[in-house]
Amino acid sequence: MSYTDAFFYFFAALTVGSALVVTFSRSVIYAAFALLFTFLGVAGLYVLLQADFLAVAQIMVYVGGILILLLFGVMLTTRVTNAEITTGTVQGLPATVVVGILLGTLILLVSRATWNVQESLPDVTGTTTEIGERLLTTFLLPFEIAGILLLVAIMGAAMIARSTDKTKEAA
Repeated sequence: MSYTDAFFYFFAALTVGSALVVTFSRSVIYAAFALLFTFLGVAGLYVLLQADFLAVAQIMVYVGGILILLLFGVMLTTRVTNAEITTGTVQGLPATVVVGILLGTLILLVSRATWNVQESLPDVTGTTTEIGERLLTTFLLPFEIAGILLLVAIMGAAMIARSTDKTKEAA
């Protein structure tokens, strides 16, 4: 077994194991912290696939943005309500049946698929340079429009938050 195989199995086990903790944890805080390891495991798999841009985007967007926002939201709302936030298992039997059917279907599809296996990967250069060049040449107009759209969305959210604060002060 090579180092690449060992790293793959490590990141796959980390991703699946922490996803199971997210799924079956009764505490939202524990689930959110397990989600951190799920995202990091997926980023590790992206690195093994030589998709460096996706790996960095995974860490910056999901770990750096969404997960931190989720943690702050959970931690701030528990202090406001003074209630323990837990999750309960509901409808366990129907969920188990659906998951069993999906798992059987996936195993059937994987076992019947023809897989193209390569002994070694071709010489791949970094993808970040090519993506950057295309964003600033071929796709410059859509890139700028997306940036302006995000700026308008942020300004709109700030205006809504400000107007809500002013109505609270007036009341």
